Parts: sequence; C-alpha cells; structure tokens
Amino acid sequence: MKTKFSVVLLVFVLLVWTPACKEAEQKTAKAIPPVSVSVYKTLAEDVPIYHTFVGQIYGAKDIAIRARVEGFLKGVHFKEGSPVKSDDLLYTIESQTFEAQVASMKGLLAEANTKMVKAKRDLDRYRPLAKMNAVSQSDLDGAVAAYDAAKAGVTAAQANVRAVQIQMGYTKVYSPINGIIGKTKAKVGDFVGRDPNPVILNTVSNTNSVLAEFFLTESQYLGAARHMKASEQEGMERENAFKADIQLILADGSVYPYKGKPNFLDRQIDPTTGAILMQVSFPNPDGLLRPGQFAKIKAMIDSVKGGVLVPQRCITDLQGLKKVFVVGDGGIVKEQDVSLGPDIDNFVLVKTGLSGGESIVYEGLQKVADGTKVTAKAVTVDRIAQEES
Repeated sequence: MKTKFSVVLLVFVLLVWTPACKEAEQKTAKAIPPVSVSVYKTLAEDVPIYHTFVGQIYGAKDIAIRARVEGFLKGVHFKEGSPVKSDDLLYTIESQTFEAQVASMKGLLAEANTKMVKAKRDLDRYRPLAKMNAVSQSDLDGAVAAYDAAKAGVTAAQANVRAVQIQMGYTKVYSPINGIIGKTKAKVGDFVGRDPNPVILNTVSNTNSVLAEFFLTESQYLGAARHMKASEQEGMERENAFKADIQLILADGSVYPYKGKPNFLDRQIDPTTGAILMQVSFPNPDGLLRPGQFAKIKAMIDSVKGGVLVPQRCITDLQGLKKVFVVGDGGIVKEQDVSLGPDIDNFVLVKTGLSGGESIVYEGLQKVADGTKVTAKAVTVDRIAQEES
C-alpha cells in the first residue's frame, strides 16, 4: 500500500510541478533582454586577388666585361662604381706582342705586293710577245697563273694584317653601353684572359630601368593565365590583364613609387621546382634600385566576380569548420557555415555561404549562439594592409 501511495504521490507532484517549471522558464526568457552586438553588412563586389613574391633585381642590361686576349693588365681607366658611357676606355692590356705581329704581317704584305707587281710586269711583257708568237701559249698561261697567285697572296696578307690588328685592338677594352660599372676584379699587373685568372674583369649595368625576377608556382600561373584569358575575352589587352597593379616592396618595407610592367614569362615550368620564371620591368629614374637587391613583388594574378569579403574577426573556427553568425529578421541569430578563400589584408574572401547583403556579427561573438535574439548596431570596417612577412 505504501508503494502504491508513493507512486500516486509522485505522479501528482510531476503533474503539478512541470507546468509550473514551464511557466517559470517562459517568464525568465521574457525577462532576458536581447544581446547587444555590432554587425558588419557584407557586399558582393569584384575582388582582385594579389600574391606577394620574393624576387631579385637585375639591370635592364648587365654586360660582363671580358679580356679577349691574354696579357698583363697595364691600365684601369675608370672610377669603380661610377657611371660610364658607351665606348669609354676601361682597361688596357700590354700590346707589344701584338704590335710585333702587326709589323711582321705588314712585312709579309709588302713582300706579297712586290711579287704581285713583278708578276704583273711579266704578264704585261708576255701578252704582246704571245700575239707575235714569240712565246708559246703555255708561257702566257703560266704568267697569267703567276699573276693570279700573286694577287691571292696579297689578299691573304691583307687579311692577316687585319686579323692581328683586330687582336691588337682587343688590348683596349671599351664600355659597350651607358651604365654603372662595378668593382674591378683585376688590378694593374694581373695576367688576364686565361683561366684560372679572372676572365670577367667587370660588369656594366644599365639601370635606367630594372628587371625584377621571381617565380610563380604552377597553381599561381594557372590562375593568372585563366584571368588573362578571361580579360582578353572582355576586350582588355593581354598585358593589362596582369599589370593592373604590380608593386615593388623594398627591403625596408617601403613601397616603390613606380608601378611595374610584365616583361617576360618563361616558355616552360621547371619540372624540378614546379615553378615558372617571370620578369617585371620597373622604371628607375632616381637610380634607387641596383642589381642584386632583393625585394617583394605584389601582383594581381586573379579577380573574383561578385566576391564577398568579411573581416577576419567575424570568422569562428570549431574543429576546422568555419562559421559566421548572420542576424536575420527579428534580430534572431543564425549560425552559417562558410568556406574561405585567401586572406586580403584584414579581411578574408568567402567562397561559399554568403552572397552579399547579410549582416554578420562583428563584435559580441562570445555572447551569441544559434537562435539568440540580438539588437544590432551596424559598423564600418576599414581595410588595413597587413605588413608583408
């Protein structure tokens, strides 16, 4: 009897207590005010995608100065690191050996000229005699052949003279271009023109404009190629499709004031690295850039039509799942899964999950969950360029 009474009592208590609890919960829920949060309103727009590459600077022309003949260096006729002009004398190499060769070849040329003059006189003498049958035809033919051989000997001797004169000319080394010359790798008295002594004496660089070389990965190249193809179909020039905004970031973090222009894309991807070489040309009117500098090249390689950018702080991460909180009608928060693209400054590109026009929670993320009622205050968020690492 006690057991039956206890069961009846328990059922009675539950029937009375449950409605009372529900009523209390409803009163409590009505008593909790909406959570105050800040929201950011998304916008669908064309989003340029930039990548930053580490590159090296080269002169528009970097010409190696070499010794083309062997000999001891006799003179250095420039100031290291200074501007030089085309055809300025840079180096002189001892020339006595070549002067002797020139004199010898000129002597052989004089001998060949003497033989030719004699052969010409003999021929002139034989021709009238042959008409009078005073000499045989074979004698005349021999005189003609001797004269032709003498003329060929003169031509060969003249060529030998020119050859040794050219070799002697190589003892004076001139600048091939206007530019800046570097530090000499050989001093007066050094024997040059033969390994293992320095073969390259110096380098002259034209730095009126410079080339920045860097490498694109295969995926970056594919994105850039597709972007250029789409731009061509829209009527843009192929060159303009990539050069919309190519910036050079110097070693001190400053942005070079002049924009770059694509100059060269290699014909193939290196199979050992999976990268392709690209060159961008930058004007250098102030002479600030020098060959050998390292810099970062920031270039637009793609553009997303109707992309949605959201502040990075709006994104929550739960075990690898990316989410945002969207404030809907009536101020009710809804948790929304998103997939993300690249970071762009202090924003991130949303690939799927948002279409633009949504209000997402910006401040107060820790206070909201799916179904939370909020009062929202709209905020604007400026895009802040992140310092490149």
